[in-house]
Amino acid sequence: MSADGKLQPDDPARRTPLSFNQDFLCGFDRGDDQGPFGPRFHIVHGWRLRGKVDTGTLQQALDDVVLRHEALRTTIVRGDGERYQEIHPPSPARLELREAAAGADPAERDRAVEELITEVESGTISARELPLLKATLLRFDEDDAILVLIVHHTAADGWSVRLIIRDLAACYAARREHRPVELPTALPYREFASWQREFADDPALEGSRAFWREQLAGARILSVPTDRPKSSGLPESTAVYRFTIGAELTSRAVEISRALRSTPFMVLLGAFAVHVQRTTGSTDVVVPTFSPGRGEDRFHHTVGPFFNFLPLRTELAGCRSFAEVVGRVRATSLLAYAHDIPFGQIIAEAPELMLPTLEDDRAACVFQVFPFPFLLDGELIGDLEYTEVRRRLTSQPLGSDVPNGALWTLNLDPAGDVVAGVQYNSNLYDERSVAEQADQFRAVLGELVESPDAPLEFRSELS
Repeated sequence: MSADGKLQPDDPARRTPLSFNQDFLCGFDRGDDQGPFGPRFHIVHGWRLRGKVDTGTLQQALDDVVLRHEALRTTIVRGDGERYQEIHPPSPARLELREAAAGADPAERDRAVEELITEVESGTISARELPLLKATLLRFDEDDAILVLIVHHTAADGWSVRLIIRDLAACYAARREHRPVELPTALPYREFASWQREFADDPALEGSRAFWREQLAGARILSVPTDRPKSSGLPESTAVYRFTIGAELTSRAVEISRALRSTPFMVLLGAFAVHVQRTTGSTDVVVPTFSPGRGEDRFHHTVGPFFNFLPLRTELAGCRSFAEVVGRVRATSLLAYAHDIPFGQIIAEAPELMLPTLEDDRAACVFQVFPFPFLLDGELIGDLEYTEVRRRLTSQPLGSDVPNGALWTLNLDPAGDVVAGVQYNSNLYDERSVAEQADQFRAVLGELVESPDAPLEFRSELS
């Protein structure tokens, strides 16, 4: 490595061990262009920009971000019995510039914003073509534009995307003002991977391993019957079904979370668990979610795939009310987060947990209400104002890939309601089935938050 910290072509740091999360992704690899190393395994977000955008400076700021964050120029090498990440020198980020038709009114611009994000999300980004970041800027006029970023999911998670836009805005402003950029230290992702490997055999982790061994004894992960078997041979594809939960219902759920010393996630997950019970008849509900995977504060400003798969097991038997369900979900969640270790280590303690997802007519279902830091909402940075586009309501037939099943994502919108999306394998599920599940969940949530102390009805165990 040179004196300025840049990697040289023969630097041994270019080839480093994988993190456990990267290993987890490799578990879904089949050696083709499907799954986590395929071109549709990506994250897409957009930001409305107010102010005159200098495209030359924007290109430079994108390149600054690629230089700052090694994960955006890292490939994962698999084959010949070896797995490792290879870090490459910086290269220019791809920036596509577009101009909208003149004279569009605000409603037309809002539609164009959502259409552009959907178009990018329906597209591709190769895991082999660096950097693993592309940008599209659509200008409506001199002071109004939409910036859309697509990042390959092997290089970033939802937290990381917010870091990218934060750093991009800071670099852009610094270049416009001809001053050094001021950003917190961002450790390279390879240091996180090395730290994970070094810490993996620490005796201090035995308590967490024992927790998961006991917590998941005899457990089976939530799986949902598919409309078509996996063996039908249809090409794999992921669609997105979007729906909302009204402001009044959302407000009531938030009120209950405060009253029960919980979080909105715990209330929504509790309602989801009751919905699952009434669908399956089982009171032993194991709903997988994702944790940020950033327990070490020193990596909070690092871009990379940190997210961790976390199975939350809640026994609903004996719960007399929804308030008691939320209490159990709260206890389950707090203990799980306190013992958050890489999923590979969790599954080693519960090797039969995932068996239901291997069945031909069932697939996994993941649920998340994910809080993100560094949210830009009308924030002026330099001479540009940034607002993330969080409100997307239109379903789409093609989106970012999820492996083997469905991913529910609920976001509390600044407007006061919940904007939700279900990414699902459309080769396995019909949109009609997903929409019915969303409607049933919303109905269950409404019933439960209306009277959280009312006697709770469960469905009998299915034969």
